[in-house]
Amino acid sequence: MIFQLLGPLLLWAVAGHCLPASPQQIPLQPDVISSNSKETRLHGRFLHITDFHLDRFYSQLSSTDHDDACHWGKGDAGIFGAEKTDCDSPLALINATFDWIRDNLKDSIDFILWTGDSARHDNDELIPRTDEQIIELNEMLVNKFVEVFGKADNINDTDPTNDFTIPVVPNFGNNDILPHNIFTQGPNRWTKAFAHVWRKFIPEEQRHSFERGGWFSVEVIPDKLAVLSLNTLYFFYSNTAVNGCASKSEPGYEHFDWLRIQLQFFRQRGMKAILMGHVPPARTTSKQSWDETCWQKYTLWLQQYRDVIVGGLYGHMNIDHFMIQDNDQIDMQLLTGEVEPAKKPPRSDQFSIESSAEYLTELRYDWSNLPDNVKDKNIEARNGVWPTKHRKEKGRKSKHDKFLDKIGGPWGERYSATLVGASVVPNYFPTMRVFEYNTTEPFEPLFSAQDDNEEVAAAELDKVKERRKRASSERHKFAKPHPPSRSQPPGPAYSPQTFSWLSYTQYYANLTRINAAFTSPQSSKDARFFYEIEYDTKNDTVFRLQDLTVRNYIDLAARIGKLKPKKDDLRFATTDDIKSDLSTNKEKKHKKKKKHKKRKRFNHVWFTFVNRAYVGTKDEEDLHDQFDF
Repeated sequence: MIFQLLGPLLLWAVAGHCLPASPQQIPLQPDVISSNSKETRLHGRFLHITDFHLDRFYSQLSSTDHDDACHWGKGDAGIFGAEKTDCDSPLALINATFDWIRDNLKDSIDFILWTGDSARHDNDELIPRTDEQIIELNEMLVNKFVEVFGKADNINDTDPTNDFTIPVVPNFGNNDILPHNIFTQGPNRWTKAFAHVWRKFIPEEQRHSFERGGWFSVEVIPDKLAVLSLNTLYFFYSNTAVNGCASKSEPGYEHFDWLRIQLQFFRQRGMKAILMGHVPPARTTSKQSWDETCWQKYTLWLQQYRDVIVGGLYGHMNIDHFMIQDNDQIDMQLLTGEVEPAKKPPRSDQFSIESSAEYLTELRYDWSNLPDNVKDKNIEARNGVWPTKHRKEKGRKSKHDKFLDKIGGPWGERYSATLVGASVVPNYFPTMRVFEYNTTEPFEPLFSAQDDNEEVAAAELDKVKERRKRASSERHKFAKPHPPSRSQPPGPAYSPQTFSWLSYTQYYANLTRINAAFTSPQSSKDARFFYEIEYDTKNDTVFRLQDLTVRNYIDLAARIGKLKPKKDDLRFATTDDIKSDLSTNKEKKHKKKKKHKKRKRFNHVWFTFVNRAYVGTKDEEDLHDQFDF
């Protein structure tokens, strides 16, 4: 009997996979965690930072032309980087960024998520990248984290993962390898090399797993909250060395199997988990970052483990935005590879301003099809809590109930949300993001007695169905992960509870002003490098996110997608409209052109979303022209 229960896990361990540490439940205390017999107070904040793209060959006042890459020629490449160009980050920007983090964030965050692409691009034929350069650049970034977050009293400690005051979790980027994008099945030279480079970050019990596939997990709050560092290069559509996630011979299949087992253990231990990766699961008509089979599994895993997963954070695309996954688009035939997608986009990792504009526009088009949020005057969220049902009259559903049915209930469980952070590399302005999360005691289930009884009955029915299926389960090629019990409250991505994300603050460094200040004879003595707040979702009057749960992102996406927005989301732009007036003189009539001011209505939420995507680097007039506001 014991082997029947544990046999699959034992076989998994024998095959070389890593099992999580044995569970040890410690009662959660508000705002406090235990570590090495010491109490460490939680701040309820963490840092997400991505895409440094450090370039040691960057040269100030060099040419920013594409072929020169801020390495050659004469031009206006600034001290801290050439904003709004394809040039990578100078060491001055990296040093200044870590100095600012040390002075402003170090003592107020609990952990750091670092989502890859630390090495420069291979954009200069005269200085081709080498394996040694890529390793060296990543080691330089590790040393910067040591400088700011390293323990001063850790001289005789033999455990390399105990070298930091807070956990730092790194991630493979598609430019942290050579050739870029191409990551072969592990173990390979990169998993072995980075097992050494990141030895201070990867827990001992996870190192074998990392060398096997470049994935690992870290309990950033022991026994309570874990971060799963995904190797998205195995999902990456541009990685021609692998072929999706459907076949058992593919590393992507193994990766999702590992992820399933990790999430199952966290569920059994009562823990929550954050997913982080480099390449996000972008999926529109012209842009598909992941192989379709991997996107299908990812969306299914988010659905089935929604009681465990807090959210997903990614980088790579350099633009600040989010994306919505629709569970109704899960297709088991596509997921298992039984059928091919009707149309596959070309394999291309190029993401210019023009292509990003097309991508953002396609996101909006998809969101324009989201169900309308119908609110009755008595139906509003209070303290982030959405009511479950509101019957208009017996036997009939109100418009609000029909809306809830469309989005998967009061918590919007038909959907999941993925957040993508903008980069440090100044393709626009350098950015970073600080999240605030809930550290209070767990909430009570937010259901009425009637709803709770219905859920319990539904759960019992599920058990009956499961027993009926058990006898024939061996015939199925794909074992679908078990969902949470329907008697349980929604997970941290859906309802406010411990570790739910409450808000984030977006920081940016305006390099146009900063570089000018450092080169101006009048102000250079007083010049300083700094990050400032671009926006904060807590007091943002445009996005109006009460918190970062999925239901609020569904509503925001629907507002962005509105072609005819509501009055509160409507703004007017004044444009020149040239018309012809007829003037008469004694000999003939002729046309005389006059300019009139025309007021054009546009969706201000959509405009703000696009403006923030580019970190405020594009002129409003250019945005109006490019996106036809």
